[in-house]
Amino acid sequence: MPDVLLTEDDGAVRVLRLNRPEKLNALDTELTQALHDALLAADRDPDVRAVVLAGNGRGFCAGADLSEFGQLTPDQPAAVLARADLTSRTQSLLPELSTPVVSVVQGAAVGGGAGLAIGADLTVVATDVKFGYPEMKHSIVPAVVMTGLQRHLGPKLAFELISLGRLLTAAEMLELGLANRVAEPGDVLAEGLAIAHRWAEASPLAMSTTKTLFHRVADLPRAEAMRAGRDVNVIMRGFRERV
Repeated sequence: MPDVLLTEDDGAVRVLRLNRPEKLNALDTELTQALHDALLAADRDPDVRAVVLAGNGRGFCAGADLSEFGQLTPDQPAAVLARADLTSRTQSLLPELSTPVVSVVQGAAVGGGAGLAIGADLTVVATDVKFGYPEMKHSIVPAVVMTGLQRHLGPKLAFELISLGRLLTAAEMLELGLANRVAEPGDVLAEGLAIAHRWAEASPLAMSTTKTLFHRVADLPRAEAMRAGRDVNVIMRGFRERV
């Protein structure tokens, strides 16, 4: 049986590729756990300075694997809670890592796959991308991915997407700030790798501090955010010459 997650190092860049192409890389428990563990392993590896997250085949990720839902029923509360916890931890992980992550997104990026796509620090999408949250069409609440979408888009458009299940094109994602680059499907991975290698050229300490501070100040009032920036500025001046 092939690995559900493919891992490859390209110099200081680690490429993680979801590998259930026959299911459009739908997230079952095995793949979700493998992705969670691989992201943490990359973050702990001093030789890895950037991560590329991609999907194998014609789609990035079709979200949760609905075939597992029959096994996660109310009479199995422990299993339901464990799966929900794993999903939440994995979706939250990308901005929490100290290592920068760029997602390379082609074809379907829906539900949990959409959450992973925009949860990365930068997002490169192919011209054939279909991005959105169609969970309501299956009578499912897009609960875990809702927070990230609201923070990216604001309440009005976010609610439109999750309540109507409207899918966005690559051009719309770029216009709305959900994507940083658009490329042809055959070029999208190379575009993501180019970004990751640019990151890898920077001091890893400066990069990790920048990313951590960036996400920290996003949730702080302005005065507190400025104080946090001041404190990091003082600390960085103390070791800049030694890195």
